[in-house]
Amino acid sequence: MTRKQKRLLTRIIVAAVLFLCGNLIPLPEWAEMGVFLICYAVAGWDIVWKAVTNILHGQVFDENFLMTIATVGALILGEHSEGVAVMLFYQVGEWFQSYAVSKSRKSITSLMDIRPDYANVERGGKLVQVDPDEVNIGDTIIVKPGERVPLDGKIIKGVSALDTSALTGESMPREVEPGMDVISGCINQTGILTIETTKEFEESTVAKILDLVENASDKKGRTENFISRFARYYTPIVVFAALALAILPPIFLQQPFGIWIYRALTFLVISCPCALVISIPLSFFGGIGGSSKIGVLVKGSNYLESLAHAEVVVFDKTGTLTKGSFAVSEIHAVDVKDSQLLEMAAYAEDYSNHPISLSIKAAYGKKIDNSRISDVQEIAGHGVQAVIDGRKILAGNAKLMEREHIKYAPSFSVGTVVYLACDGTYAGCIVIEDEIKADAAAAIKNLKSSGIRRTVMLTGDADAVGKKVAGRLGLDQAYTELLPADKVDRVEDLLKEKSEKGKLVFVGDGINDAPVLARADVGIAMGSLGSDAAIEAADVVLMTDEPSKIAAVMKIAHKTIRIANQNIVFALGVKFLVLILGALGKANMWAAVFADVGVSIIAILNAIRAMRVKHLDRSAKR
Repeated sequence: MTRKQKRLLTRIIVAAVLFLCGNLIPLPEWAEMGVFLICYAVAGWDIVWKAVTNILHGQVFDENFLMTIATVGALILGEHSEGVAVMLFYQVGEWFQSYAVSKSRKSITSLMDIRPDYANVERGGKLVQVDPDEVNIGDTIIVKPGERVPLDGKIIKGVSALDTSALTGESMPREVEPGMDVISGCINQTGILTIETTKEFEESTVAKILDLVENASDKKGRTENFISRFARYYTPIVVFAALALAILPPIFLQQPFGIWIYRALTFLVISCPCALVISIPLSFFGGIGGSSKIGVLVKGSNYLESLAHAEVVVFDKTGTLTKGSFAVSEIHAVDVKDSQLLEMAAYAEDYSNHPISLSIKAAYGKKIDNSRISDVQEIAGHGVQAVIDGRKILAGNAKLMEREHIKYAPSFSVGTVVYLACDGTYAGCIVIEDEIKADAAAAIKNLKSSGIRRTVMLTGDADAVGKKVAGRLGLDQAYTELLPADKVDRVEDLLKEKSEKGKLVFVGDGINDAPVLARADVGIAMGSLGSDAAIEAADVVLMTDEPSKIAAVMKIAHKTIRIANQNIVFALGVKFLVLILGALGKANMWAAVFADVGVSIIAILNAIRAMRVKHLDRSAKR
C-alpha cells in the first residue's frame, strides 16, 4: 500500500470504531450527536473540501458534491447514523478503488523500474558514475553483474547472461558475447561487460518504452469516452430530479417536506455514478497492465478495444512468421552419409561469412580443423572450391555444377539449394530455408479459434517460398513477390472487404512495414527486443518475437471488453432499480449505500480480473 492508502485506511478504521460506539453504546442525545459529527469529520472531511473547492472552480456536479449534499442533508434531518454510514462506506469504496488502481498500475509501471540510475564511464583511467543523459554515442561504458544496462550499444568485451524479463516478460536469461547488440533496461547477471554506446539516452530503447508507458492511458476507447460523456450529463440530470422530488410532491400531494427531502437525499446517494466512472477505466487499465505482464505494450485502451473487434489479421513473413535467418532443412546425399555431406559442406564454407555458409556451419555444430583445408577459392556468383583432406570439394549453385561439367540431380525443393561434388563426382545437395518460428503455427490456429475470420500473409519473397510457408502454417491466403507499395494496396483492398465494425490488424517487424502498420486499424510490431521502428510505428509492440503473443493479447482484449460491459450492465441495472424504489420510498439510505458503494466495490473487484492473464498467455502457445 502507498502512504496515502495507509492514511485513508487508518481514517476508515478510526471512523468505524466511532460509528460503532455511537450505535452500540447508550449515550445522551448531545453526546451521540457529537460522536457522529466527529466520525463524519474523520471519514469525510476531504470529500466535503473537494466539493467546496470544485464548486469554487465551476465544477459543481460530481460525486463529491452528491455525497456532501446527501450526507449533510441526512445529518440536518436527524438521520445521523445513516448520514455517517453513507460517507464511511463511500470512503471504503474509494480505498478499494485506490488499491485496485495501484495494483493495476503496478503491472504497467513495473516497467518503470527499467530506468537506469547511472552509467559507469571510463574517464582519466578511472571508472566514474555519471547520469545516462551525459553519455555520448561512441563512449565506452562498463556494466557490472547486478547492474542495469543504461544505454543501447554493442558489446566489445565480456561474456554474460542478461535478464530481459522487464522488457519481454520472459524468465530465461539471454546469453551475450562480444559483437552482439544489447539494449538498455536489461540486468547484467554474471560477467563484466564493456559496451560501446550506439545511441544517446533519449533515443535509447528504455527511454522510448518509458514514454510509451507513460502515455498509454491518454488514448481512450469508445467505451471509456461514452462513460465520461454519460457521467457529464447524467449527474446534473439526477441532481435536478432529486430537487424536483424534494419540492414537487409535498406541494401537490400536501405531504411533509421532511419525507420527500429524505427520499431526495437517498435518491442522490443512489445516483452517484462512481461504479461506472471508476470501474470502466480500471478495466481497460487492468487490460493494458495485464498485457505488459506478458511482454506486450499496448499504447492505449482504444487499441485494446479495436483488437477485441478484429476480423482480419495480416502478417508480414520474414521476421514475423519466420526467424529471418537461414537454417538447413533438407540433406540429400548420394553414395555418402548425410553427416559426411554436411561435414564436407561445412569445411568448404569455413572461410565464408555469408548467411548460407553460417547456417551450414551451425547445422554441422562441430569445431572445424583448419589444417584439413587448403587452396580455398571463391568463384563469384557460383560458390566455392576447396581442397579438404586432399580431395577437391565444390559447393555452390547449379551454375557451378554446370560450369565444372558435373552431372547432378536438380532439386525442386523450395529454398536455397547448395550442390556438392567431390573429386568431380556429384555428392548430393543441402536445402536451406528461412526457419519458421516455433509458435507460428499455434498462433494462427489460436487466432482462428478466437474468432478471426481471415488470416493473410504479405511477402516480397518468391511465390513458391511464400505459398509453402502459408501452407505449413494454415494461413487462408498468401500474396507474394510484393513491393512495399504493393503491400499497402493489398491492405487497402482487405479493408474494403471487412465488415463495418470489424477491424484489420497488421503484424510486421516494424522496420520495413511502417506504411502498412500506419494504414491498418491496429498495427502490431514484432519488437525484436525493442526495435526503434517498432516502438514508433506500431499501436501495439510485442517485446518478444513470438507470434503467439498476438492471440494472447487479443484474448486479453476480449476479456477486458467483456468485464467492462458486465460492469456497465450491472451498475446501471442496480442503480435504476434502487432509484425507482428510492423515489417510491421503498429504499432507505442503507439501500443507497449498497447501490453506490456496494456496486462500486463489486465492479472494482470484477475489473481487477482483467489483470489475470498468465493462463491466457499459456493457452495461446498451445
